Amino acid sequence: MSAALKVLTVAPRAKHSATIIFVHGLGDTGYGWKPVADMFAGELPHVKWVLPHAPTIPVTANGGMTMPGWFDIFEFGSINAREDEEGMLKTSHALNQLITAEVDAGIPADRIVLGGFSQGAAMSLLTGLTTERRLAGLAILSGWLPLHTKIKAMMNDHAKKLPIFWGHGKSDQIVRFDRATMSIQYIKSQLGLNTLVSPDKVLEGGIEFHAYDFLAHSVDDQELEQLKTFLKKVVPAQE
Repeated sequence: MSAALKVLTVAPRAKHSATIIFVHGLGDTGYGWKPVADMFAGELPHVKWVLPHAPTIPVTANGGMTMPGWFDIFEFGSINAREDEEGMLKTSHALNQLITAEVDAGIPADRIVLGGFSQGAAMSLLTGLTTERRLAGLAILSGWLPLHTKIKAMMNDHAKKLPIFWGHGKSDQIVRFDRATMSIQYIKSQLGLNTLVSPDKVLEGGIEFHAYDFLAHSVDDQELEQLKTFLKKVVPAQE
């Protein structure tokens, strides 16, 4: 059994009725996304944020240098690079443990959003499509579909009804834009998800995709504003 992840928790400002688990990218920690949790708190006061910290691992593509990471990366940029399946599945198990902890604490699975950036986005997509629970939604920022040759057999039936926000910068040099578009095309053709969902229809399930001109491997104010709008839809305040 893998050790439970260490997390940073940002408490809700009102009665807790929803949770967002947000998974950082390579070399970062949960603290890197605390400013976003704080920024959104005014309009999502009922939300608790769970910001897990990745374990420190050697990263092959960085010459074996150790850094916080959710799985090893063997080479940067390649569409068909070898994947660290063992590391990915281990992280997915750990993220499922975080979801279980929230459910055990009284938050229904359909009031839990799983999201992430870069490596964290890939892990959120893998976990969200395969978890036994029907979550409120996924938030995929600058990510891609991992384990694409195996995920179809792993996918849960409710994945097609899952609301998914996906944002990606067209000038991303780390996770290139075509890696996102190829992932989305595969999700449509092989997994059967609707990948052209308008924001007003996203609650019916599928991918609400946003492309950002001139945005590199990062987020900007426009993306954060659109993400916040999505979050307010999938985990609205309850009376």
